[in-house]
Amino acid sequence: MERITRKQFAAGASAAFASIGIVRFRADAAEFTYKYANNLPLSHPMNLRAREAVDKIKQESNGRLEVQIFPNNQLGGDTDMLSQLRSGAIQFFTLSGLILATLVPVASINGIGFAFDDYKQVWSAMDGDLGAYVRAAVSKAGLHAFDKVWDNGYREMTSSTHPITSPADLKGFKIRVPVSPLWTSMFKAFGASPTGINFSEVYSALQTKVVEGQENPLAIIETAKLYEVQKYCSLTNHMWDGFWFLANQDAWNKLPKDLQEIAARNFNAAAVKERADVKALNDSLQAKLKGQGMSFNKPAAAPFREELARAGFYSQWKASYGADAWAVLEKYAGKLG
Repeated sequence: MERITRKQFAAGASAAFASIGIVRFRADAAEFTYKYANNLPLSHPMNLRAREAVDKIKQESNGRLEVQIFPNNQLGGDTDMLSQLRSGAIQFFTLSGLILATLVPVASINGIGFAFDDYKQVWSAMDGDLGAYVRAAVSKAGLHAFDKVWDNGYREMTSSTHPITSPADLKGFKIRVPVSPLWTSMFKAFGASPTGINFSEVYSALQTKVVEGQENPLAIIETAKLYEVQKYCSLTNHMWDGFWFLANQDAWNKLPKDLQEIAARNFNAAAVKERADVKALNDSLQAKLKGQGMSFNKPAAAPFREELARAGFYSQWKASYGADAWAVLEKYAGKLG
């Protein structure tokens, strides 16, 4: 599988998003000109692979379908962009399933705390029955979800005050979480004080000490420079998070079948490449972040899982998602709770 290095990431980002960082095509020659928005920095693999995909889509469609990329929250925070997607103001948007759950509750099921042991379990589930279950629910909300989920990586906890070594270290801990009930519920189960904040505001919230910590994959901690405002990183792998590549259903339906096929094939292929990129990037980043001043520890997962079970977290979310959805999750993750 094709890999790109961090140096190539940076070089690609510079070339692909020159000046203001928006990829613009000439709209006068296109039959369809669609906007794709996301919340990630230019140097993140998602934007580099998406850039490759939209170039291929333009080429293979002979210019009939052109896609403009608006990265790095240029069109607003996650909740704003989701509203724009639903209204048709933007046509494509990549969003964490854990935030999409504000609209499609079951979309957060992949983020159940400590559910997946490794990527083999993750991709078996998301490319299999669990992903299909979520896509069916997304379609009922007036959105189209592409088959392949993009990787955001396993999430780690960071802090400006102390390392997280056990569930006890989370008691009263002021932590930023995405605007999602699942995240809030999990950290409340640990006795923490979670605050829902859109990603566009995370750096400033940490810098001004509104919150002590946050949790994200290492790739985002590095590309968003959160190491500048966080000292400790605990490799908890407490959640796996991915991005659904979403389309406004009406806009998608307006595309002729041949353009749908070109778009779907290229976006899905880009997702698979991005998965490999993110894993390689996360695997290499601990040493880099240490050099930027972060201190690392790796706590055991079992005490955290046991604490969630004692707090009723798993039974609460089984009831919330329903027995059918939970059975599909446990088909891949094993028995939870």
